[in-house]
Amino acid sequence: MPFAKTTFLTSPPGTRPTRPGSALRRLAGDGDTVAVERAAQELRHGRAVLLRDGAASLALVAAEVLGPSAIAELAETIEIGLVLSAPRLQHMGIAASKPMRLAVSGLSAAELESLFATAQPEAAAPEAREATALEVAAIELMHVAQLLPAAVVMDVAAVPGNLMEVEATAVAAHHDRSAGELQIAARAKVPLDGAVEAEFVLFSGGGLRDQLAIVVGTLDPSRPVLTRLHSACLTGDLFGSLKCDCGEQLRLAVKTMAKAGGGLLLYLDQEGRGIGLRNKLRAYALQAHGHDTLDADAALGFGPDERRYGIAARMLELLGFRRVVMLTNNPDKIRALTDVGVTVEGHRPLLGTVNPHNVGYLTTKASRAGHLLGTILAQPRADAVPRDRGTVTT
Repeated sequence: MPFAKTTFLTSPPGTRPTRPGSALRRLAGDGDTVAVERAAQELRHGRAVLLRDGAASLALVAAEVLGPSAIAELAETIEIGLVLSAPRLQHMGIAASKPMRLAVSGLSAAELESLFATAQPEAAAPEAREATALEVAAIELMHVAQLLPAAVVMDVAAVPGNLMEVEATAVAAHHDRSAGELQIAARAKVPLDGAVEAEFVLFSGGGLRDQLAIVVGTLDPSRPVLTRLHSACLTGDLFGSLKCDCGEQLRLAVKTMAKAGGGLLLYLDQEGRGIGLRNKLRAYALQAHGHDTLDADAALGFGPDERRYGIAARMLELLGFRRVVMLTNNPDKIRALTDVGVTVEGHRPLLGTVNPHNVGYLTTKASRAGHLLGTILAQPRADAVPRDRGTVTT
């Protein structure tokens, strides 16, 4: 039997034929996207980058990569500041709703070590002021790099050498711009345990890591589709961690869709509610010392949920789905998807099981994050969410 004819090099679905000269321009990529990506990598390697906003500019470096000793040594030479996110400041006992800049010049390495400790500092915090637009952008760039939201900032003239430059506006628009550049890169049938009729669809493009959709059954785009937004959880999804219910929810969602006749699972690369695997494991370490999951994230400088859903909206658009019935226990996820333009016509619960290792985690999700955990925990929030308006079809 002859092999099916295929082509090795193909244009991503949805792209238009290139005009003369556009192929050469594509080799350099979108200037803003490339600048943000490169700046994030520079920060991860401990190098300074330059942020610009019109005529204003600011040099910054990741505080966690530099470390307290190096920061103290730097402060002996030049005037520097430390910009921290609002959740971290609140954890330190400083009333803040936005990032702030702390004056750390003159502090010793030991004092800085205490300041950076994830336990609430015993000493009084340094003088602080509200962060400028550039300093806010510095914290956003740390999020892009998946580093702790803490930036050492300084005057550009004080930093020798040629720095990687990036515009503050490019940093602010990075997620939405990158989500808009996603395209379908590959798709293939992959029979699953509990859902033999399944297709994997891979999305790539922009400054984002690859994203995945799993189409269960044959879906009708004219009807609301049963949809699960599942954020990647390496520990739960792959290794079966008992600290959370993520892996169980992932497999249960697929089986639920198959039983319902079909559905769509968007597997989003937003580990740890958007803080990344490195910081998620740091949060786990804090939980071992008495923090709940939200307090652990706050101690590191993160809010209760750092995820964004422009990616999901773009994936749904490329797949041709406009209306969904969500498979979730999280009302905030319903609101977030609605905010990015997706019509949510209802929701269905996805309840796992409680064990001695995840009971605290699930209790926190119910009592503090408002997850509707129904019969498995008796602490649901009373926020109203849309009800199903009809049968989900495939």
